[in-house]
Amino acid sequence: MFFERHQGGERAVLVQLQLAGTDRDLSLLEFEELVASAGGEPVAAITGSRSAPHARTFVGEGKLEQIASACREHEAELVIFNHPLSPSQERNLEQILCCRVLARTGLILDIFAQRARTHEGKLQVELAQLTHMSTRLVRGWTHLERQKGGIGLRGPGETQLETDRRLLRARIKSIQGRLERVRNQREQSRRARRRAELPVLSLVGYTNAGKSTLFNRITASEVYAADKLFATLDPTLARVDIEHLGPVLFADTVGFISDLPTTLVEAFKATLEETANASLLLHVVDVSANNRDELMADVEAVLGEIKADGLPQLIVFNKLDLLEQPARIVRDEAGTPTAVYLSAATGEGIDLLVEAVRERLSRTLFDEEITLDPQRARLRAALYDMGAVCKEEWEPDGSSRLHVRLPLADWRRLNP
Repeated sequence: MFFERHQGGERAVLVQLQLAGTDRDLSLLEFEELVASAGGEPVAAITGSRSAPHARTFVGEGKLEQIASACREHEAELVIFNHPLSPSQERNLEQILCCRVLARTGLILDIFAQRARTHEGKLQVELAQLTHMSTRLVRGWTHLERQKGGIGLRGPGETQLETDRRLLRARIKSIQGRLERVRNQREQSRRARRRAELPVLSLVGYTNAGKSTLFNRITASEVYAADKLFATLDPTLARVDIEHLGPVLFADTVGFISDLPTTLVEAFKATLEETANASLLLHVVDVSANNRDELMADVEAVLGEIKADGLPQLIVFNKLDLLEQPARIVRDEAGTPTAVYLSAATGEGIDLLVEAVRERLSRTLFDEEITLDPQRARLRAALYDMGAVCKEEWEPDGSSRLHVRLPLADWRRLNP
């Protein structure tokens, strides 16, 4: 049987069902924002509930007729499901609806493909797309099972499916090798930063929480920031000097989302490792979101996947200007800052964030002036070997006065 995929377009009918046994209600607004971020134009939304997905078409016959009617009425060229679909379900739906069908994973992949700016980002997106596509070759497109014909191609050779599968495997292996080299380069950079004892503050959070706006406000950078999902894809690092603390590195990273495809987490491992190696995570939260607790839980789930859930965190409640509340710092019983309320858009509360960061990092750093007599030359040499000496002055009696900056644990190890 011959089956060609429909080309699709921008006018889209959205389909979202509440399945029995799911812990949370899916956000139709977020779904519409995802489609808009991909450049789509939502023309209708079909919602409902179902005990379990239909094996052949995901939805039942009545809902399928409702979707087909909406496609005809609005002249839609695309139907997007806010759910994962199997390859056979996609194929069956396209045959019945006579238009392109896309699942949530394919939608997010499409957004990532549009947002990738750097060579590394494009490689990571391509790897995720090919990994996703490889499952679509097995059961999705039956016309690929025919053997090739023509002069020089007849005989018991490969079927088109086998050829495509082999080419996909080769391309995936090539990209994985190149990304491994990128990962090694990033690890070398991290080792250099550790030698320089530069603390790294990684901004994490749900997509569109305002991480890039906050990054630009703190670092005076010009990272692309927009009120859309996944505006930032490639990680950006910037060095900032904080008074009474010294230089630190701020890292802006890709936003997280609920049900983030596993293929994306795997493909972006090199990028997400920047988060896993941070000194302090700044968990940026949209304080105006009604379901912010659920969004924070989604972020924690992804942090767990990349083994970064055990890192120290400072919660940053952003977009305070939407609530018209004063900026403030929240502290625990010991007086340690645990959260900051601010507005990255207006700049209100940025000074409080800097204060909170200074307090949190100073508790883990030894940043003092010390005086060493000549008999302690071995300690002086060790401090220099670690790159911990910021400044040194000699006294008339032969002793040296040093300004040192290093992790408190290392200082206690050197000077018990």
